[in-house]
Amino acid sequence: MTRFLLYFLPGTGHLAAPLAHELGADIGEIEFHKFPDGESYLRFLTPPDGRHIALVDCLDHPDPKLVPLLFAAMTAKELGALSVGLIAPYMPYFRQDIAFNRGESISARHIGSLLSAHLSWVTTLDPHLHRLASLDDVFTIPGELAHATLPMARWIKAHIEKPIIYGPDAESEQWVRAIAEACDAPYDVFRKTRNGDKDVQIDVPAGIDAGGCTPVIVDDIISSGTTLATLVRALCESGQPRPICCAVHGIFADGAYEELIAAGAARIVTTNALPHKTNAIDVTRVLADAARRIDLPQD
Repeated sequence: MTRFLLYFLPGTGHLAAPLAHELGADIGEIEFHKFPDGESYLRFLTPPDGRHIALVDCLDHPDPKLVPLLFAAMTAKELGALSVGLIAPYMPYFRQDIAFNRGESISARHIGSLLSAHLSWVTTLDPHLHRLASLDDVFTIPGELAHATLPMARWIKAHIEKPIIYGPDAESEQWVRAIAEACDAPYDVFRKTRNGDKDVQIDVPAGIDAGGCTPVIVDDIISSGTTLATLVRALCESGQPRPICCAVHGIFADGAYEELIAAGAARIVTTNALPHKTNAIDVTRVLADAARRIDLPQD
């Protein structure tokens, strides 16, 4: 019997075959349905009883996805699953990890509490952990991180002859530095001032010179695209070659892809953590490696 029985929730079909192959896992069948009023129905067609199962769920645009996920976890336990884990290529609600203003919900801790109450373990890919040290600061269940650093670096090294890696702000430096070192490429990180969701300023020094390199902007998330579009325009205006944008999670809300192209991006590349036409970097192996590191409860 394989270690895991995997159930793929809606929106994760692109990961089913490669992730099951990497884990050597069976794929279970689960039926989902939405009633006209928006309520969720689900039914396990492959019984989870007596098995360690993992639910695979891409949690971008999370609110409509969280109720089916929680129902699936609770139902699997009721049906006798030995453990119920979550492989979440994207973990939502981690941006708000402190209360910036009095009365705010600290959503990172709240999503951690909610999922910890119904799951046995969790793995995710490069979550937005900037003021939190680890998943242990969010979850009370075992957790393992997967990282896209090496897959992204391999893609850059294979497709760009002479890259220079740029980060839009201090928060991106952890990815920028690690990817640049893996590519043996120079890098730089700029200073960003955010005045609102669609109002960003990035200070690019006058006369900046790429030294004949191709600029590659690296970040963890492309959501509204405002930050990267601002940097793309600034680099193009400084006389640098049109940059390539490379991100872990391509959410692409509100026409972000079109905005980046219009700003002057030569190409936009993302991992397959979330399905999009920009997917070029496969992260199924690092997701599988993280899931394999979980110590499962004894049968």
